Order: sequence, then structure tokens, then C-alpha cells
Amino acid sequence: MWIADGWKDYEVLDTSSGEKLERWGNYLLVRPDPQVIWGTPRRHRGWREKNGHYHRSSKGGGEWEFFHLPEEWSISYTLSSVPEHPLSFRLKPFSFKHTGLFPEQAVNWEWFSRLIRQTRRPADRPLKVLNLFAYTGGATLAAAAAGAAVTHVDASKGMVNWARENALASHLAEAPIRWLVDDCTKFAEREIRRGNQYDGIIMDPPSYGRGPKGEIWKIEESIWPFLQLIPQLLSRDALFFLINSYTTGLQPSVLSYMINVVIAKSMGGRVQAGEIGLPVTESGLILPCGASGRWVSSRAAE
Repeated sequence: MWIADGWKDYEVLDTSSGEKLERWGNYLLVRPDPQVIWGTPRRHRGWREKNGHYHRSSKGGGEWEFFHLPEEWSISYTLSSVPEHPLSFRLKPFSFKHTGLFPEQAVNWEWFSRLIRQTRRPADRPLKVLNLFAYTGGATLAAAAAGAAVTHVDASKGMVNWARENALASHLAEAPIRWLVDDCTKFAEREIRRGNQYDGIIMDPPSYGRGPKGEIWKIEESIWPFLQLIPQLLSRDALFFLINSYTTGLQPSVLSYMINVVIAKSMGGRVQAGEIGLPVTESGLILPCGASGRWVSSRAAE
């Protein structure tokens, strides 16, 4: 398992009976987590002194209950390979329990930012990275801070605006980042027709989603045809590819199999896949948070 253990401003304090107690900077939140099927005594005082609690509804969805929580606040993360450039993220609770950040992804930020940092390129030809389903820009900022030129694509205008605000807060407003509101499949198909290619590709697809014009995305049906586009988007001397999955049906071995068939079979390199997780302070154990599949070129420095 790959563990995101580099956080100072974020912490999973405890887990119990379908919920997790988290510290986001100075504030404590209780949110649902369907993988937490175990129970604990809930001795941590944060269960009683929480600032926000998302209550799941038996009919689907749910709603927040707040206790002295600001509408918005920020936390930061420092990449081990780019310690001189900490990243800053604006947080705000919004629909379906989210806060605008998936902290477990920091373990992937660390992986590809190190690859980017270690790869020598002329100053006028930085590595080109494509971030698909890019959400609020955590991976975009990590790649940009490491020196890449990033194309950030998400179907939600609100998420792209949020990502731009995170870039401004992280002093990356002037970094070479293209911000695009677009359906990721249609964008990828157009880039192939244009002959545009990238040295690294990151994709964090949702289990279900809609494009800006109502395009339907269901990961079990859409991911395989989408992945078949990837080799045409990777440059001849591409460095890496990363895919994340929060869908329980897409186990690490499934991600590994698909990447081997689609990318490694023709481009060589090495494929790895595994669960990603976050340490839990109270128990000392690791909370599983999904899976990632990684491909790295045989020419890459690691």
C-alpha cells in the first residue's frame, strides 16, 4: 500500500462505525466512509468537539451540520522533492460530504513530482503534463511546482475556478498552466486529431459524472475505451502515466492489467498498482482510500 504520511495540516484521528474523524488544519470534521465497517470506543475528544458533521441520509445523499466552522479556510502541503514551494488549498464543505481535496492523493503527488524534478529538460522545453478529471487542482499544482507545464481539464467550471484560486494561493498563478472546462473524452479525441502529445498524463476519473453538455461518464463502461486513447496522447519519450480509482470494482490488479495491455505492451517501462491509504492516529493502522495504477518509462530516473 502507498501511504500519504507527509501531511502536517491534515490527519485522520479515528475511525468508527462508518465514519472518520479528521483534522483539517485547526478544524475537526466527521464524515462518512463506507469502508469503515468496524467499531471503536470513540475515545478521542474530537468526536464530541467536532466543527462539522456530514450526516448520511438513508434515502441517499445527506447534509452538513456545523459547529463554529468558517465558510472557508486553507491548509498547506509541502512536497518532499520541492520543499521550497509549499502548496496551499482552499477548503469548504459542499455537497456529498466533500471539502475540495482528497488528501490521500498526496502520495501520488510525491511520486510524479519527484519524477518531473529528476528529469533534466531545457528550460524552454519543460515536461508537458495533462491532468484529466482534474477537480480542484491538487495534482496540477504538484506537477507545476515541480517544473512541468500543465494542461488542466475538468468538466465543471466551478471546479476549474476553484483550482485557479488554489494556484493563486500557492503562488503558481504565473506558472505555465492551461485551464480548460471540457469533457475529458472529447478533449482527448481532439488532441489526438491535432497531434498534441504529453510527457506525463494523470487521470482521476469519478465513478459517475456528467460533462459540460450532459455527457454521461460511468467508469465501468467508459474507462476501457478511454484508456485506449492514452498511447496516442503520450509522447515518444513520455515519462509517466497515473490513474486513480475510488470504485471498489476496479482493484489494483485490474488497473495493472489495463495499463500493461494499453501502454506497457507497446511502450515498455514498468507498471505498478496498489491501494493508497492514510494513517489513523488513534489506532496506528492505515485507512484504505482507493487504488492507483502507475506506469513509468524505462528511461525515467527513479
